Amino acid sequence: MDERELIYDWNKAPGGGRFDWARARVDLNDETLRDGLQSPSVRDPSLEVKRRLLHLMADLGIVAADIGLPGAGPRVVEQVRVLAREIRDHNLPIFPNCAARTMIADVEPVVRIAEEVGIRIEAATFIGSSPIRQYAEDWTVERILRSTEEAVTFAVRHGLPVMYVTEDTTRARPETLQRLYGAAIDCGATRICLADTVGHATPDGVKALVEFVKREIVGKRDVQIDWHGHRDRGMGLINCLAAIEAGVDRVHATALGVGERVGNAEMDLLIVNLKLLGAYRHDLSRLPEYCRTVADAVGIPIPINYPVMGTDAFRTATGVHAAAIIKAKKKGHTWLADRVYSSVPAQELGLEQKIDISPVSGLSNVKFWLETHGYDADDEAACKALFEAAKQSDRALTDEECHRLLNAWR
Repeated sequence: MDERELIYDWNKAPGGGRFDWARARVDLNDETLRDGLQSPSVRDPSLEVKRRLLHLMADLGIVAADIGLPGAGPRVVEQVRVLAREIRDHNLPIFPNCAARTMIADVEPVVRIAEEVGIRIEAATFIGSSPIRQYAEDWTVERILRSTEEAVTFAVRHGLPVMYVTEDTTRARPETLQRLYGAAIDCGATRICLADTVGHATPDGVKALVEFVKREIVGKRDVQIDWHGHRDRGMGLINCLAAIEAGVDRVHATALGVGERVGNAEMDLLIVNLKLLGAYRHDLSRLPEYCRTVADAVGIPIPINYPVMGTDAFRTATGVHAAAIIKAKKKGHTWLADRVYSSVPAQELGLEQKIDISPVSGLSNVKFWLETHGYDADDEAACKALFEAAKQSDRALTDEECHRLLNAWR
């Protein structure tokens, strides 16, 4: 049977105005090494790990990365210099950018590093744009405009490509965005970034904002549009997809969603979803390593129920679920076994479906466990011993417990 006939995909069902993901073209910008490290709970990884992550990003087809905010001080300046050299020396296909407040003092070290290393580094100049931020800071729009013009002009004059970022874009007034983005573009910015700094936007809000910026600000000018979203309301990932549907050129995310407060959109989940939608054309096999490397380096364990990368993502102990997977395996059909109770194919990530024995398991779980661990699956006494032990337990049995039970029974 044609495998495509086994799954009716409503995500691709005919409908008015449906977005054609197979034709989507969007770049990914990795913010793990800068915005991700603003989480108050993470450790700052060693330079060795940061260099390794750049290579993993390249392997995953991530084409841009924020490598630091040099304006934060000499330590960051040196780290950014090292990372820029890593990109240069290994000819990594990653376009580096550095965050900078819209201040000449922040832009100047980016200029200096770019000249020293001899590669192009994009200056991601940022400043708050919403009324609430203006009120809290005692800023006027005129003051923000002056800072914008000074910083962008300085960067462009010194040969830096500029991405102009308005913080809290999703709560900013349309007329303010027109003035700020317009000024930055007039001063030479070739990319503008719409930032959902506090995770305020809904997917409809994202689309409305992107459409407004494309229509009223960018127009026919040769200016790229980025989307940078946080997940305070749990919509970081879906908002990235909404931004792509609305026509942005690049989206920002971090490994495992690390970042300030509850973090940014999750780069790993974004990649998986783009792959499943047909818009990502790279190999997924390095994705688990990328996630584990970040989790170990920053000191934040991956939750067991985290999608795709959590230890329970491809693990089941439920009888009816396990039975379906086992039947698929018995058909000798790996593709089927990987999808009958999973929307994400584990094999593409170098992972596999795992069947455990718990209070909600059936005999099929027990027989499968026995068979895959070198025991006789037709041994009724062994099956009964494990099955009864599981029914009396309050959780899934570990492999060690199963082995111990069988050895004691014998």
